Amino acid sequence: MKARVFVDSATAEVRAGRGGDGSGSFRRESHVPEGGPDGGDGGRGGDVVLRASTHADSLLRVFYEPRLFAENGVNGSGQKMHGRNGKDLIVDVPCGTEAYNADTGAWLGEVLEDGQTLTLARGGRGGWGNVHFKSATNQAPETFIPGAEGEAFTARLELKTIADAGLVGFPNAGKSSLLAALSAARPKIANYPFTTLHPIVGTVEYPDYATLRVADIPGIIEGAAGGVGLGLTFLRHISRSRMLVYVLDMADETNPAEEAYRVLRAEVESYDPALAARPALVIANKMDEPAAQARYPEAAKALGFEPLRLSLVAEGRPGLDAVRQALREALKPRPKGHAGPIPEQGEVDHSEVSPERFRKATFLQP
Repeated sequence: MKARVFVDSATAEVRAGRGGDGSGSFRRESHVPEGGPDGGDGGRGGDVVLRASTHADSLLRVFYEPRLFAENGVNGSGQKMHGRNGKDLIVDVPCGTEAYNADTGAWLGEVLEDGQTLTLARGGRGGWGNVHFKSATNQAPETFIPGAEGEAFTARLELKTIADAGLVGFPNAGKSSLLAALSAARPKIANYPFTTLHPIVGTVEYPDYATLRVADIPGIIEGAAGGVGLGLTFLRHISRSRMLVYVLDMADETNPAEEAYRVLRAEVESYDPALAARPALVIANKMDEPAAQARYPEAAKALGFEPLRLSLVAEGRPGLDAVRQALREALKPRPKGHAGPIPEQGEVDHSEVSPERFRKATFLQP
């Protein structure tokens, strides 16, 4: 099967429609002497509009069609006929898309909810016909106003995935396996680094129909915030997350879990200190392996807390229900089918989160 191309950043030439010219027409009919001016107005130029859609998952269309031109308005004509307005160009983009002026860097806005729109460029107004300039002293005006040009500039679009929780971890830590176990998402899972090449979002559903959205981004490596590997490219996809889930490979003897956690936290903080300050859940994955079981006590002591134990390979997937419930406890689920924006980051009350109840799930509030 051919891999689907994922595009989360694109530049486009944006041009709204030009307004139609007003008409300088005069009424000419038999048996109608001195018919006078009857030039109609020109139509308005079309707008260029972004529309958020849950059916779009990347900026692929804009990447391959980088000229976003709306239709021009039609010129006015005789008999006071108004020109047709230009048709708006509506571009469907994923929820979470931001728009910038590529030349000035100015932030133009964002679309977060399904169906939400953002007008990037407004069409020019239509010109006036000569009928507007008739007066007692000017019975046959030849004056008319041409249509105005529409707004035009180069836009840069960036996608920031909307999710309640973002999975953070080194390559092969098991993030994709965790997302597949929690949701109906089916990311590619293989035993080699950087299997995941683009962000994937899955929805965790609960018996009462509440839902949570969880995002998996490509594995971070040391130096990612400085441009090493894929991390810098995709770290922005967890910038909207209300909490982070650090997934540690407890069986990795070459990169101890406590050191991996330190590097991951440092990379996230280097990218965005506010992101690193959000609530976090730490998971010790691959606990079915003897090496992981042997290393867990030492890692917990070095970390200063006991991460939530998880095995996605052992029978019954021990720890998975605890992860599911811990996410629900920390994040107030949204009604099923709601794809709106994530609420502003607020204080999370961890007083009711019992480590014993959730197999010693540890929440960190830096």
